[in-house]
Amino acid sequence: MIELRIHGRGGQGNVVAAYLIATAAILEGWHAQAFPAFGAERRGAPVTAFVRIARDPFRRRNQIVHPDFLIIQDPALLHVPGVLDGLKSTGAVVLDGNRVPEGVEAVALPATRLAKAYLGRPVPNTALAAAFFSLTGFLPLSALRHALAARFKGPVLEKNLRLIEAAAAQVEAGRWRERVHAAAA
Repeated sequence: MIELRIHGRGGQGNVVAAYLIATAAILEGWHAQAFPAFGAERRGAPVTAFVRIARDPFRRRNQIVHPDFLIIQDPALLHVPGVLDGLKSTGAVVLDGNRVPEGVEAVALPATRLAKAYLGRPVPNTALAAAFFSLTGFLPLSALRHALAARFKGPVLEKNLRLIEAAAAQVEAGRWRERVHAAAA
């Protein structure tokens, strides 16, 4: 089982990112679930979303305490206690921005800047999901394209498709492939 925790703020698309990743996994024949945990339900409040992906059906429904991977959509959240807690020693972090935290395997991507350029809005979720797909090689980017097409249409879809291609190209494809195999074993 691969477990992923997504940290961000209300309005950044954390929940949508979780649903897109889970949908992509399901489209590829995996079993998956995605769900959020909200604090104060307002734009800008911290939001956490969770994704589980496994080859076999599972019944686990609790929040993810020991994730294999983290996606952090707001670099300011690195200063919030608990955000990096529980990350497995074989785990890794993909985050928005240009600085990586010390002591963990991490890749930073200017996702908000890319989103503004391609979408016209500061919503880093699809760019970070694309980076995760590229870094891990766990699911093909085509699965994310199909998940996007199931959720969006017209210009919004086209802009997101261009965004994920640009984001995936900015990270080292397959860099975390061995980490995925360790997590899935």
